Amino acid sequence: MSNDDVKIRIKTFLAPHLGGDELADGDDIFALGYVNSLFAMQLALFLQREFSLQLESQDMEFDNFRSVEGLARLVRSKTAAAA
Repeated sequence: MSNDDVKIRIKTFLAPHLGGDELADGDDIFALGYVNSLFAMQLALFLQREFSLQLESQDMEFDNFRSVEGLARLVRSKTAAAA
């Protein structure tokens, strides 16, 4: 799966929570008010289900969940490690 495909799937998941706003890959979704700590846990569960990942405690760093790019980077790192 390409990096663009990963980002599209993440953005599709986030879309209902954005109120119709467009989101750039590097936008800080916490600072913009789209995500809080509870929703971050939903993001983690989404990543695990959608990309068949097992997230570990060290993966739960704030920067991994701050933006679409951070989420995609986390997915890439986990899928590379599993390969």
